Amino acid sequence: MHYNEEKLNKYYVADLLCYDEIILELKVLHFIPRNSYLQLRNYLKATQKRLGILVNFGTPSLTYKRILNPQSSSR
Repeated sequence: MHYNEEKLNKYYVADLLCYDEIILELKVLHFIPRNSYLQLRNYLKATQKRLGILVNFGTPSLTYKRILNPQSSSR
């Protein structure tokens, strides 16, 4: 994890990490509260990943939301 461009001796374990680039955050909720979006955004900043996907299995139809980290370097 990083904070202010400095690498920390801490770690974060994502629900799923795809292709070593995309953080998948899995939820089972009736609706996704705002703090879930903010949590994923913080994970993206801390890990310096560009894309996160919040997936909710708690509704009759699967819902998801893509979240980009504007502070990461794009390829």
